[in-house]
Amino acid sequence: MRSIAVMVMLLTSTVAAQDSVYKNTLPADPPYYRVRYEASAVEGELIYPASYTVWIPPSVKVLRGVVVHQHGCGEGSCKSGLTGAYDLHWQALARKHDCALLAAVIEQPEKADCQKWCDPRDGSDVVFQRSLVDLGKQSGHPEMSTVPWAIWGHSGGGHWAGGMVLLHPERVAAAWLRSGVPPLTAAEGKPKPYEIPDAACKVPMMCNIGTLEGVTDKEGRFSGVWPGVEAFSKKLRSRNALLGISIDPISSHDCGNQRYLAMPWFDACLTARLSRTNSSELNQLSTTEGWLAQLNPGGKEIERPVKATEFTGELETSVWLPSEAVAIAWAQYSEDTAVHDPTPPPAPEALVLSGAELKWTAAADLESGLAGFIIERDGEPLASLPEQPRNPFGRPIFQNLSYSDTPALPLVEMKYTDVSPVAGKVHRYRVFSVNTVGAKSEKAAE
Repeated sequence: MRSIAVMVMLLTSTVAAQDSVYKNTLPADPPYYRVRYEASAVEGELIYPASYTVWIPPSVKVLRGVVVHQHGCGEGSCKSGLTGAYDLHWQALARKHDCALLAAVIEQPEKADCQKWCDPRDGSDVVFQRSLVDLGKQSGHPEMSTVPWAIWGHSGGGHWAGGMVLLHPERVAAAWLRSGVPPLTAAEGKPKPYEIPDAACKVPMMCNIGTLEGVTDKEGRFSGVWPGVEAFSKKLRSRNALLGISIDPISSHDCGNQRYLAMPWFDACLTARLSRTNSSELNQLSTTEGWLAQLNPGGKEIERPVKATEFTGELETSVWLPSEAVAIAWAQYSEDTAVHDPTPPPAPEALVLSGAELKWTAAADLESGLAGFIIERDGEPLASLPEQPRNPFGRPIFQNLSYSDTPALPLVEMKYTDVSPVAGKVHRYRVFSVNTVGAKSEKAAE
């Protein structure tokens, strides 16, 4: 107990020096809400400060779930959580299913022990659930503390997300584990292994990694990720768990283009799992109604998924997928991450002109996100916003992306100033949305 108290005192002094690092200056006014908790010196409780920001779709009356975006280990990844609730693409998923979007910021000092939070048994589970109660009171949605969770986690956040499935399978609608899994076997210096309850095998899970995390690169910094994921998957799939593996053929430990598979996967799982009559009760999925593919890590040929009833391969090394549409997307992602999307994005709304400045709002395309906007004046192209969309880790995207799949700071605003209006002339403006596969909205804000 005394050693923990001393550790917390040391960490607290370090965190105090890092206040500017983790201070969230983004607004937390409705539809955003935020809570923050100090570090605890009590054994078994979270030894780092933590904050949680939630976005609630303005039109929702009763929440059906909470989409949770959990960052990974290290100061850089922890800081990425500051913008998680402001991600337009993840908001589109939450909005469709009447869910809140919640992002955590565990204020871990650089080089401090990540396991002290990414293992939910070390207090981060309790603080997370406390935040749901407090945010529910703040927002007027007390049901937030009882509705199911759809959890996405990266690296140490993947450990956390998988651990939450194993600890609370009755609460998790689906979980996406990017580049990290919880331990199932004992090892010196590693966290205590988890047991696998039968109920956890009924929770849809996807283990997602980059090929350079040990699949094709056996010597790199992150080469140990694949052996852990492979062992985790085999243990669960041998019990016919609803678990798949998706391997990004391009990326390493960054998140790459994974969101273009994660979105349709979560969409299918939430459509099937969330109840319309009882928001706290999850529908069960049948193992015979999904699709299966034989995993071929590092192979040149991608195994095409088939209906589960037609599968004749080895169960232990197979991939479970929730629907035919997701099975097609999985095969496309596995080949080159270019998940197809034939539909146009939603049109922008509420275009306002003040002087020469245009402002508007827009929702992201659920399947392909938002790459930018085309601005017209008097029926002729005037500008593109941004002029050159950027994303060092995947498809160019309007909000740009951090290493840990959250928008970059400062957040890009939806506004444009016309620098060449004709004096005395009344101009007419239109703004179109463009998604990340290059499709333009059929309608415009005018």
